[in-house]
Amino acid sequence: MLGKTLHVMKCVPLSFNRDNKATNRVTPANFFSFSALSTDLLSTNRSSIFSGHDGQLSLSAVLLDEYRDRLFLGGKDVLYSLMLSPVSSESKEIYWPPLPGNREDCVQTGKDQTECANFVRLLQPYNRTHLLACGTGAFQPMCAFIYVGHRGEVSGGVEERCASVLCGELYTGLTADFLGRDSVIFRSMGGRTTMRTETDQKLLHDPRFIAAHIIPDNDDRDDDKVYFFFTEKASEGGDKEEAIHTRVGRVCVNDVGGQRVLVNKWSTFIKARLVCSVPGPHGIDTHFNQLEDVFLLRTKDERNPDIYAIFSTISNVFQGFAVCVYHMADIREAFNGPFAHKEGPNYQWGPYEGRMPYPRPGVCPSKITNQPGKEFGSTKDFPDSVLQFARSHPLMWRPVLPALRQPVLVKANIPYKLKQIVVDRVEAEDGQYDVMFIGTDVGTVLKVISLHGGNSLEAEEVTLEELQVFKKLFSYCVSPHSFSLASTQQALYVGSAAGVAQVKLHRCETYGKACAECCLARDPYCAWDGSSCARFVPNSKRRFRRQDVKHGNAVLQCVDQNVSDLDVTEDKVVYGTEKNSTFLECVPRSPQASVTWLVQRDDRKEEVKLDDRVMSTDQGLLFRHLFRQDEGVYICRSREHSFSQTLARISLQVLQADTVDELIARDIAGISDGFKDRSPGNHRPWMPCSTGPYSRGQIGQSRTWFKDIMQLIGPSNLPHVEEYCERMWCNDKLRRKHKSMLEKYRQAQESARKATSEILLHTLLH
Repeated sequence: MLGKTLHVMKCVPLSFNRDNKATNRVTPANFFSFSALSTDLLSTNRSSIFSGHDGQLSLSAVLLDEYRDRLFLGGKDVLYSLMLSPVSSESKEIYWPPLPGNREDCVQTGKDQTECANFVRLLQPYNRTHLLACGTGAFQPMCAFIYVGHRGEVSGGVEERCASVLCGELYTGLTADFLGRDSVIFRSMGGRTTMRTETDQKLLHDPRFIAAHIIPDNDDRDDDKVYFFFTEKASEGGDKEEAIHTRVGRVCVNDVGGQRVLVNKWSTFIKARLVCSVPGPHGIDTHFNQLEDVFLLRTKDERNPDIYAIFSTISNVFQGFAVCVYHMADIREAFNGPFAHKEGPNYQWGPYEGRMPYPRPGVCPSKITNQPGKEFGSTKDFPDSVLQFARSHPLMWRPVLPALRQPVLVKANIPYKLKQIVVDRVEAEDGQYDVMFIGTDVGTVLKVISLHGGNSLEAEEVTLEELQVFKKLFSYCVSPHSFSLASTQQALYVGSAAGVAQVKLHRCETYGKACAECCLARDPYCAWDGSSCARFVPNSKRRFRRQDVKHGNAVLQCVDQNVSDLDVTEDKVVYGTEKNSTFLECVPRSPQASVTWLVQRDDRKEEVKLDDRVMSTDQGLLFRHLFRQDEGVYICRSREHSFSQTLARISLQVLQADTVDELIARDIAGISDGFKDRSPGNHRPWMPCSTGPYSRGQIGQSRTWFKDIMQLIGPSNLPHVEEYCERMWCNDKLRRKHKSMLEKYRQAQESARKATSEILLHTLLH
């Protein structure tokens, strides 16, 4: 939240120039990896990250400018300009603190020292050569014009309670006071009159702004409108006083208010409800009312983008998320329909059926509005009756329904929240697909497509990938709060408080080295080219391309390909300890594949019986308590769209607990006495070889001590235990014997560790 309205902000000139100099301190910045980024993505060269010159970026604003091939970042007291490439040799930095004295004044008012900084909240293109940046300025907001050179594209910005768009003027939806009571849609800068929303709960009732975009309705620039997406308390909620609805509101770009009514106030503001719901039995739908994020998917026709939106439920029954898609034609139809009307406090809401004043409330003064003898140069020429009707009837009666009347994606009772979305429209061999990249609050990015078969309204959600972008030790994750997609770079830029990561949209080679695996991936970016899974390029001259996104029919697509090499023939040996937990790992490459486990003993092969003790998880087969009779060869097979293959053959060998205990007891007897002999100068804390007799009590005591130490040390330090044991057991034959035994024990401990992790994960998810 910027705090006060933008027209009181102080503006100072800053610039990124060739000499890498600015008004204040300038230092170079470079891309580098750090612990908050997933090591898996780094190891596959899938991503790179920037976190500032000192690793303390505190990212709060991102602007992607593909025209200049630049990424502009705003953080705590700093602005960055980076090239859109992993190696940012031309990165620049501007130090931009609060104005002199403001930081000290902020601290004296009782604010925390960390809050008394200039957090950059807004980055927008201003003209061909400058950007507009606005920051909190230690609770005294300020703005700066930044010289960046060439012409840039107009885009929208998203903030938790602030949405803005800049096109010569700045249109902002924000909370204008520190108490959060005065929520307004505001226009500042430029040559037009400064405008704001009138304070009236009919217009805006405790709104939470998400996004703002300028979308033209036709070729007449005077008819351009700014669309705001937000949630608010619903005045038409009836008995549900706290009901939350999602709205799309709009104002005319050329609105200058009225002459006597609504002076310097919006005279064209109207709003409609956005509905995202799942049809249920008996006409009872499940509604997703809380708007989380909005993305405009631009098309060749700039007047008709597709609007993707993430919604969440605010129900106490379950936690759910949905993605709905809207067409601009449906939004315009709602705004051209009847207004919502209520005769009095005791009446029900209904469509307004009375006489409509002219010109219609909510329209812009333009060539389309004007008629012979009734021409309006500006909103100041509108009759007072039009302005009074607009003030008392801001809500439209008909809601805006999503395309196909239902969500394209639904997630319920998941252990994370869907927060951001960007969409890339991709040409594939069998059609056009919208690939959704969805950011979660646990640092992951979901790559999803939604498929519709024939005339069916049922959508098939296909999760292509789930990438862990940001993470730290102990599973502490950083929530991404900014998404930008660069189609020219084929990269996704994910911003969080820790930094910004560049993630490639695809790595086709990870889908395997066979036609079937590439086809089963169903990734519109990738196709089998005859020798490898590679990037699919439309209109390519290469004829040998196998791809079936809609059906993933590998049998049909790869009928002439040799798929025998897909089956695993070699056995992997895994040791487990009796009465302990054990894990057999097997992960299919495709999230849509189903896995079946078979066990082979002698010449018999049968399907593994699953219960509370033996469980199949997303990562493999989990034994929570291992029995001696579980020993055998376990075969992991995957199946998807009538295509099956063997992924793993694992020979499970069970170490008997009694045998291990007896072996330890026989060969480490006397350890306790050995530790008592620590004379000065003797640097070896172990007992020399001895054949002296030991009592059963000593053996039992040593055995207990050794088992306790092994439990405390854990599998990560087993190499040190092995070194110690080799010194302890002097006999060569025993040393070789125990080395082999210890190796098996180490493998069993590693399997148990994986099993413990899987048990913990299963417990958290269920």
